[in-house]
Parts: sequence; structure tokens; C-alpha cells
Amino acid sequence: MDLDYTEAEEDFRRRLRAWLADVLPKLPDPPDPADWPGRRAYDCGWQRALYDAGYAGLHWSKDAGGQGATPTQHLIFLEETERAGAPYVGANFVGLLHAGPTIAAEGDAAQRARWLSPILRGDEVWCQGFSEPEAGSDLASLRTRAVRDGDSYVVTGSKIWTSHAEVADWCELLVRTAPVSDEAPKHRGISWLAMPMDAPGVTVRPLRTLAGTAEFAEVFLDEVRVPVTHRIGAENDGWRVTMVTLSFERGTAFVGEVVACRRVLEALAREAKANGRWDDPVLRRRLGRLAAEFAALWRLTQWNVSEAQRTGGVPGTGGSVFKLRYSHVRQELYDAAAEVLGAGALDADHTWVADRLSSLSYTIAAGTSQIQHNIVAERILGLPKGR
Repeated sequence: MDLDYTEAEEDFRRRLRAWLADVLPKLPDPPDPADWPGRRAYDCGWQRALYDAGYAGLHWSKDAGGQGATPTQHLIFLEETERAGAPYVGANFVGLLHAGPTIAAEGDAAQRARWLSPILRGDEVWCQGFSEPEAGSDLASLRTRAVRDGDSYVVTGSKIWTSHAEVADWCELLVRTAPVSDEAPKHRGISWLAMPMDAPGVTVRPLRTLAGTAEFAEVFLDEVRVPVTHRIGAENDGWRVTMVTLSFERGTAFVGEVVACRRVLEALAREAKANGRWDDPVLRRRLGRLAAEFAALWRLTQWNVSEAQRTGGVPGTGGSVFKLRYSHVRQELYDAAAEVLGAGALDADHTWVADRLSSLSYTIAAGTSQIQHNIVAERILGLPKGR
């Protein structure tokens, strides 16, 4: 993509900066990190403010309820909102970054009309029901089954690592609608459903993470009825639809986080200069290399967003390259933060310390690094599949 900004794009930046300068001081104080109902209300309130100002779904197509902005405008939006310290998507990241784009790409007209506007307005929150206790990296081994009964599927099974399930209205749910056999390999019997979280038979049990938060949950499904009209794509074609979802998750969902990490890196340099650790040449080289890493990741982000725009909004395999490197560089960033903090790295209440603990999950979440290595090897380099 052209990395030079046009006058129209700079005008978009100026207008966005002016709006942010006006609206951000008026926001209420953020809720306690452990208060998920409060965080949902806060995040959805911000989403509604974006919607009312014409910034919600900026890069979504107009027929999906978005603004049809260019990739460059989208990146400017991410840069400026992060620079200004604006709230991120928060509790509804699954709806805005995964489920919504998938429905926009794969849903029919009625499904797009039903779900996309509530997501963009901040009216409804989604969670992701993909992983299971016996199906993580090997997602196609999932066992949650859905049996057709008239106009509904009857769903039984369980999910794990379901982000924000306790405050979600809907779940993007993968189920098995055909048994595994020689004629129907495990990838071919999966369907993608939109399941209401208040349906009878849904039980949510929060999970506490190493960082002390409970943004994940186990979800148990006991003969939950889901209308057939809530299936995205054809029956047993859910694996292909899932690849669309995962391409968004790996390709563009982390875009804002790259900008945030670059801000953290700048803050680390300021802290190191203030506490005397800047005098260590090894630390300075480490921070300099991280700056180069994140600059390269930002260029890759720009390429991935542009590629998604050229291919109808769906990111390509470049997302796996990005996700693979970003996961490790993020961990290296917060290892460097611990070095800058010194003894302060033992303070569990420090934001950088909490983020360091959180960063440990990034080489697992959204597809492990081992899975990303396989995707890069097979789909980009053309190497044969491992046996």
C-alpha cells in the first residue's frame, strides 16, 4: 500500500483528533478490571459513541452497516485512537473483530440484518465457543454435537477458554453436525452456529487466569436448542467458515495492539531514562531492536489490511506470519519491561506486570505458534504436510 498520506487522509486524521479531544475528557472513569458487567457497560458505551459519530465499523463495507473506509483511513483511526488513549473494543472484541466480520462475509441478508447493526451499536456482546478440553490446537477434533430436530439443532457438549461468556448475549459456536468416518473426515462435519447465551441449557463457569482475572469461562451445553436459521454457511461447511473467522482473528484483530505495544515501548524508554537503567547499553540495544520489530510488524499490518481490502475483506495467510511473530515480540516486550522495572517487576498491581503475565498466553491464543508455523510452511512456502 502507499505509505504516504493524501491531503484527504490527513483531513480525516485532523477531524478524528478533534473529535477525540472533545469526547474523551467526558468519559466516565473506567470500572474495576474485575467488574465484567461494569466493563461491558463501559465498552459498549464507547462503542455507541463511535457509532453515533460515524466511526463504528469504519472499515466494514457499507452494505454490512460500516463506513466503507479505505485501509489507510482504518489504520489512521487505530493510530489516533490509541495515541489518544481511547478505550479499545474490550468486552465485545469477539463480536467486532471475529463474529461480525464473519457474518458480513458469509451470512445471508437476514443474518446480516439481524446481527451486524447490534454489534456495531454496542447493543449485543459476543463470545467465542471454539476450543474444548480435548480440542484446542486440533480444533477439528471437537466433540460438541448438534442433532437436527425440525427447525432447530439440539446441542450438547462443552467449551473452554470462552472469552467474556458471562457477559455475552451471543456465542459463535462450532458444533459437530456429522460424525467422523472414512467418508466424512473430521473437518467436514462441523457447522458454525450463532447461539443465544440465555437459551435454556447453557451454563457458564468463569475461569481465573494467572493474572487473577476471569475473562475466560467454561460453557456447558445441555440439549440447547438453536434455530437452524442461526447457522452461518451450509451444514457441515463450518470448517471453511471457521477459517474465515480465524483469518480475521489472526490477520486484523491484533492491529490496535501493535500500536499499543509501541506506546508501551516509548514509556519503557522514558522510565529507563528516569530510573537510571538507560545507562545500560545492553538494555538500550534491546529496546532498539524491539522498536525495529514493532515497526516491521506495523508495516506487515498495513500490508495485511490492504490485502484484506483487495480480497473482499477477508485477510490472507499473512495473518499467520503476523500472529506468529507478534506473539513472541509481545512477550519479549514485557520481559524488557521487567528488566526496566527491576524490583518493581514483583509488584503484581503494576500494569506492565499484569500485561507480562497476560502475554504468556499469546503464543497459545488464536492458534498456537506451532500451528502458525505449519500454516506458514504449508500455505506460504509450499512445503509438504508433516506426518
